[in-house]
Amino acid sequence: MTLAVLPLAQISLDDPDWTLLRNLGIGLVVVLWLATAYWTFKDARRRIRDPWLVGLATLVGLFPPFLGPIVYMFFRPPEYIQDARERELEIQAMEERLAQLDLRCPVCRAKVEPSYLVCPVCTTRLKSACPSCGQPVDSLWQVCPYCATDIPPGLPSLDDVRTERR
Repeated sequence: MTLAVLPLAQISLDDPDWTLLRNLGIGLVVVLWLATAYWTFKDARRRIRDPWLVGLATLVGLFPPFLGPIVYMFFRPPEYIQDARERELEIQAMEERLAQLDLRCPVCRAKVEPSYLVCPVCTTRLKSACPSCGQPVDSLWQVCPYCATDIPPGLPSLDDVRTERR
């Protein structure tokens, strides 16, 4: 089996094989161009909240062809919206846990335990005692969670007043 090598002079641009190859090449380039623009659109939707900016990023991904997505990659936000939201929630949860672990007197800022009725340093009343079982209860509670005894209404403690201001 021998391969016939045609001289360059005999290849014509009007040849149907050449036309098919040219059309397939152009079609492939157009499909790749639209795929990069679509990737830019999908990535922008995951990184940018403002729909106008998503549209602008998509236009940058379309024009100039193949260079637009590279330009978009230089200026896109560094993280996804979902990742930023998860990070904010984790920070908020850690702050809440730290606030629960580090209880302090609202007056003198001395460390106190959740079971203290008064501050041992400045004698500020932190919580009330249940009239039945003596467990510490917040002044806004209407019933003791330990013994289910009704608690008579009283003046709020400094801790409750500070919580209401927030």
